[in-house]
Amino acid sequence: MNREDRPATLDPLVERLNVEFERTLKRNIKGLTYIASAAPTVGETPRDLLYKNGTLNLFHYRPLASEIYRVPLLVVMATTNRGYILDLSPQLSFVRFLLEAGYDVYMIDWTPPAADEKSLRLEDYTQRFIPECVRRVQATSGQSDVTLLGYCMGGVLALLYAATHPEGPMKNLVCFTTPVDFSAMKLFSKWSSERHFDVDRLVDTLGNVPSELIFTSFEMLRPATRAASQVKLWDNMWNDEHVKSFRMFERWSTDTLPIAGEYFRQTIKDLIWGNALCTTTFRLGGKAVDLRTITVPLLHVLAEHDHIVPYEAAKPLVRGVASKDREEIVLKGGHVSVVAGPSAKDRLWPKLDDWLGARSV
Repeated sequence: MNREDRPATLDPLVERLNVEFERTLKRNIKGLTYIASAAPTVGETPRDLLYKNGTLNLFHYRPLASEIYRVPLLVVMATTNRGYILDLSPQLSFVRFLLEAGYDVYMIDWTPPAADEKSLRLEDYTQRFIPECVRRVQATSGQSDVTLLGYCMGGVLALLYAATHPEGPMKNLVCFTTPVDFSAMKLFSKWSSERHFDVDRLVDTLGNVPSELIFTSFEMLRPATRAASQVKLWDNMWNDEHVKSFRMFERWSTDTLPIAGEYFRQTIKDLIWGNALCTTTFRLGGKAVDLRTITVPLLHVLAEHDHIVPYEAAKPLVRGVASKDREEIVLKGGHVSVVAGPSAKDRLWPKLDDWLGARSV
């Protein structure tokens, strides 16, 4: 049969089959390259180690603007998470955005606690580590005021510091997706229920809590998410930008840090079981922890689709402080994407710049 004699309807079908064949071929080639290639480079923005004390690392990022805001910004990360989530690549770096906008940026980042650091408690992080970092930021910047920005449990640490240091020198407080009412974190509360979770036995046996346990806990919140993301990766394997982005976020999500044993025990007993941030009886290092003592300007950024810190767990923060200048912003996105995803540069970053710039002079 000549081409002219074939049914015209076959041509679109043949063309579609050719397209799918080419796509499958490219996907397989890219898949082999993906498997064989090294992990993506992250955290490339130049910085200097200003201070180290065991698990604690205080970094100072080198300025990228000719004019710098007066008030330095100290970022507090959660002890389970690497700080490079805020500096994934030059095109997707919250840190670089801040530097280019003229902020003097410091970061409290963490490395795995050693075996002899298993006794670290909330007091160590909030009454020793953060105050020492604040002092070093003051000395380096030559400024007495410091803005604290805490992400997730880093926000909790910043809150505990703020509530026990009402005299300052904190100028502003910014929290990203920070839980306050732990009873509203339903799945976490059920899994760590006092009725069946023997936290004392766990910590007494293991010392520091392994990263695998922490990672698995977060995975169980949405058990199908990883499988779905793998399918999406396969469907977009020929898209270099998608693959690069996937690998960076994948690297960070699996790069979970262990937790100091006593810090974990305290978090479970005081924050989750005792819901201490919603009381006025909690004490750290002999100091009362009362959110009503926080009077500095406060901004709390929440994610509309946050499966880790749901809105009900985070909403008491702005209502619970005594700050006259306080604001809550709810943005589209998830727990990570609202801060570090591709849409964050259009949704969150400019809003933070507008809020913080006016309060950093």
